[in-house]
Amino acid sequence: MSLVMIGLEIHAQVTALKSKLFCSCRGNYRDFKPNTNICATCSGLPGTLPVINRKAIEYSAMISIALGCKVPNKVMFYRKNYFYPDLPKNFQITQYNVYGFSSIGVEGIFELDDLKKIRISRIQLEEDPGRIAYVDSGMNVTNSALIDYNRAGVALIEIVTEPEFTNPKEVRLFLNKLSLTLQHLGVCDTLLEGSVRCDANVSLKGGNKVEIKNINSFKEVEKAINYEITRQSSMYNRNIKVEFETRHWDDRKKITFKARSKEEEHDYRYFPEPDIPVIVLGDGFVSNIKDLMPELPLQRFNRFVSKYKLSEHTSNILINDKKLADFFESILKIHFSPVEIANFLITDFKSLIEDDVENIDYLTNMKVKPEHIGELVKMIEENKISRITAKDILIKIFDSGKLPSEIANSTNSFKISDEKILIDAVESVFNTEKSAVEDAQTNHEAINFLLGKVMKFTKGRADPKIAMRLINTRLNKAGT
Repeated sequence: MSLVMIGLEIHAQVTALKSKLFCSCRGNYRDFKPNTNICATCSGLPGTLPVINRKAIEYSAMISIALGCKVPNKVMFYRKNYFYPDLPKNFQITQYNVYGFSSIGVEGIFELDDLKKIRISRIQLEEDPGRIAYVDSGMNVTNSALIDYNRAGVALIEIVTEPEFTNPKEVRLFLNKLSLTLQHLGVCDTLLEGSVRCDANVSLKGGNKVEIKNINSFKEVEKAINYEITRQSSMYNRNIKVEFETRHWDDRKKITFKARSKEEEHDYRYFPEPDIPVIVLGDGFVSNIKDLMPELPLQRFNRFVSKYKLSEHTSNILINDKKLADFFESILKIHFSPVEIANFLITDFKSLIEDDVENIDYLTNMKVKPEHIGELVKMIEENKISRITAKDILIKIFDSGKLPSEIANSTNSFKISDEKILIDAVESVFNTEKSAVEDAQTNHEAINFLLGKVMKFTKGRADPKIAMRLINTRLNKAGT
């Protein structure tokens, strides 16, 4: 048995849905004032009946297939009973594997890397609870809270893994790959605040399991698990029993603290949801969903390598940012030069947007469009501008949204290939850099120095090949 055993429960909102799981309230609740995106159904008022969102079934099946799970022919919903302020009905409609029925996905396998695979125990479709906003910053020292039910009833996918992670880095890798898969499926925008949440179950030496909740980001998951491993190790070393409990992560203090004793499964008193009948998916359901599924990250990676002849390194950088990969392929429709465009994007372009990549709309809202990059790369390939000049033009496009050719014309940025102009530039450099000219007769580095001076004289616009040829010609004359 491994010294450390870590299992995950990932909750991903199905953000692609227009409405909630069992009512017609908006699925995107984020722009609403507190408690205004609610109705009698998601508020749990007596006499209301849930109506299942068909698309939620399809999207959850899509996620299950992408994670290597089996999708059953029939699914059933259950009531999970517990009292918590953010749960308006005092029960959650979820799924449960019992009585011959299973959740929407079971027995999956997700490839972590070439050496390790993680088993997915189950994937279930359920409703999200409301959101509790604690008045004071320290959750463990306040009894005051506000509740917003706008989120209550939003479709939520819970992905439960087997406890097969042995260290926090494996967990972080899994979460990153899972997030990428969800993005490519188009069913969950993982960059939206609160759209993906993760609970971690940690145990050492086969001891009691501790569940860590209230972890708000993938970075914090790694920190929370590291802390919990250290805490439990310290307790074992002092012969103190680790309790079977639920703990919360305080991202301000970077510690976990006890929230409550861990519930047993029977404490939730699961029973079939009487207002939702058994859902028969049918024999052709899975094959139909597979036909609708978009390209997954690994498939896209292989296509980038084989079709576009990109290196594995370049392909990985693009695939790891779906919006950038989409942007790349949009440019190819305008100017098909995959290698040059990819290199330009991951060097010059990405260096200018590093501060904005956390913004989910950073490619949608910016003034740089695919046609700008396509024309800019074409100008580089046609030797009309240098790579350095191209980056300067790109900066101006970010500000103005003008076409590269328009900016190049207005700023005199096109390369100088006129030999008469370049001869004058070379002559001027030779007159001012006489010591370097003398060194250049025997030292190649000095020739490069002279080329740099010519480039500086022409403000980077000289065609370096022509300039180098003219410098060598002038040196030959000086040496005779």
